[in-house]
Amino acid sequence: MRYSISTFNRSLLSLTVLAVSVFTFLSPVSAKSTNDLLNVQANQPVTRGDFLRAAVKALDLDERNVDESVISEYLRVPRGYQNSVSQAHERDALGIFGNDLMLGRPIKRGEAVRLVLELGDFDPVVPTVSLRDVRSGSSVEGAVGVSIKLGWLDPIRDGIFGVSRVLQGKDAIQIISTILGEEAPTVREQRKIQEKKDSQTIRLNFRSESNSSLGTFPKGDILNAVWQLVNKNYLYKEKVNSKEVGFAAAEAIMKSLDDPYSVFMRPASSRSFQSQIQGKVSGIGAQVEWKDEILTIVSPLPGSPAEKEGLKPGDQILEASGINLIGIGFMEAVEHVRGKEGTIVELKIRRSGAEFMKSVQRQTVTVPEIEITWQGEIAVVKLLQFGNLTDRELRPEMERIQEQNPKGIILDLRSNPGGLLHAANNVVSNFVPKGSPVAKVVAIDDERTEYTDMEPTIDMSIPGYVLMNGGSASASEIVAGALQDHERATVIGETSFGKGTVQQVLQFSDQSGVKMTVAEWFTPDGRKIDGVGVQPDIMIETDQRDRQMLKALELLR
Repeated sequence: MRYSISTFNRSLLSLTVLAVSVFTFLSPVSAKSTNDLLNVQANQPVTRGDFLRAAVKALDLDERNVDESVISEYLRVPRGYQNSVSQAHERDALGIFGNDLMLGRPIKRGEAVRLVLELGDFDPVVPTVSLRDVRSGSSVEGAVGVSIKLGWLDPIRDGIFGVSRVLQGKDAIQIISTILGEEAPTVREQRKIQEKKDSQTIRLNFRSESNSSLGTFPKGDILNAVWQLVNKNYLYKEKVNSKEVGFAAAEAIMKSLDDPYSVFMRPASSRSFQSQIQGKVSGIGAQVEWKDEILTIVSPLPGSPAEKEGLKPGDQILEASGINLIGIGFMEAVEHVRGKEGTIVELKIRRSGAEFMKSVQRQTVTVPEIEITWQGEIAVVKLLQFGNLTDRELRPEMERIQEQNPKGIILDLRSNPGGLLHAANNVVSNFVPKGSPVAKVVAIDDERTEYTDMEPTIDMSIPGYVLMNGGSASASEIVAGALQDHERATVIGETSFGKGTVQQVLQFSDQSGVKMTVAEWFTPDGRKIDGVGVQPDIMIETDQRDRQMLKALELLR
C-alpha cells in the first residue's frame, strides 16, 4: 500500500508531501471480491494482520462481535484486527503465531496456507509431490497438500514449496481469489488494479455499510434550520452564494480540529496542491534553509524569479509582504514566501549586514530533487524533496554510483521537507536488504509496517552517512530513522523537525479536496518521531564552515 502515509506536509519552497494512499469509496456491492478484502501491491510483502483479516472475511467468518476476553490473551492487537483475531482464536488457528501475534510482521507462505486450513476447517492432505522443505508429519504438511490440491499456492519450483518464503502480494491475491471462487488476476492486471487504487480522485457515493458508523452531523438540525431561514427570510437573499456557504462550512469543520496539517482546500488550492505532487510549486524558486531562526537562501534555482532578481546564496529573508519571518518557524515562513502564480511578494533581504527590499513575482517552477556530486572517491547525494522524480530516478543514479565503487556515500537530507512515503521507501531500499522494515504506521483502527520491496543497489560494505538539520522533516525523518535503526548509516547534524504524522489527501468531483491527519508513523524499532524528531548520532550545529559535511568527509577518509 502506498501511503500518497504520503503525508502531505507544509514546508519549504518545494514539494512538501508524504503521500498516503487515498481511500476510494465505491458504490455498494452485493458480493465480496479480492479487491475489497486485500489492498496490497503484487511484489510487496503481506503482513500477518492483513492476510488474517482478508482470509477471515473471504471465509465469511466475520459476522460475530469481538470477544474482548479473547483479545486480552494476546499482546498488542490493533482495533482494526480485533474481530479477525477473535474469530481465528475461536477456531484455534493462531497457534502458529504464539501470544505475541506480531501482526505487522510479514507472513510466510507456510504460515498463510496453514492459517487458511485451520480457519476453514479443511481436512489435511498429504502432498502428492515430494517437497524437500516440507517435513513429513509436520503441522504444515497437510496445509501444503490442500494448497496444491485446491490451487491456493503451487510450489515455487520443483521439490520446493517455499514454506519459509515471505508471502508476496501476488501470492496472497492468488489465495484469496481462489477461496472466493474468482480467477486470480495476472501480474499486469494486478498493476492496473493498484494504479486504480492509487487514484487521487474520490467519488461521492459511499458504501452503505460505512454510512451507519459515521454518526449524525453535530448540530446538523441547527445548521439546516439556519440555512432554511436564510433562504426564506434574509432580506438580501440575492447576495447569498450557496457555493461559498458550502466551502465556508467545510473549512470551519477542518479548522475546528485545530490541526495545522488538516485543511479543506477549495478547487484552486487543491489543483495547486496536486501540482506540488508533480514537483511544481508557485513561489520565488529558491532552495532555502532555516539558519539561526531566519529563512536563508541556499541557492536560487536556474531561471527562477529569485535568480532573475539577483538573490544570492546566503541572503536572509527577514520579511514577506510586511510579515516578520524571524523566529516564526521554518514551515510557516516558507508559506508566506510562496503564493499564487503572478502575484508579487515584497521581500526584506539582509546581505552582509545591509538590509534592502526586493519585489519578486511568483512563478510556477519545477523543483529539482536529486543532486549528485563527488568529493574524491566519496559520493554526495543531496535530496531536496521526496517527490515523483526521486521515486523514479534515484535507483538508476545509485546503480551508477555503485559501478564506480565509492569509498563511501553521504546522503544529504538537510532542509528536505519530505514527500512521498513510497519515495522514502525507495531511498532506504538502496541501502538495506529486500524486505527490511522502513516505518510503522499506526492509524485509529489499523497498524501496518512498510517494507522495502527491492534489492539494494549499494554494497553493504560501503559506509553511509546521513546529514540532517532542523529543516529535515517527514519523509526525511523516515529515511534517517530507518537507516539509523538498521545501523546502516551514521546520522550527523541537528535534531530533525519532528513531523511524524500521516495525512490523507482526497479530491472531490468538483476538484476541491481535504487533507487530514489519519495516522502516526514510528521508526522500525518503534521510536516516536512526532514532536520529538530524529536525534543524530553525532551532534553538530549548522555553521558557515559546514562542519557537518566536513565531519562526514573526515570519517570516510
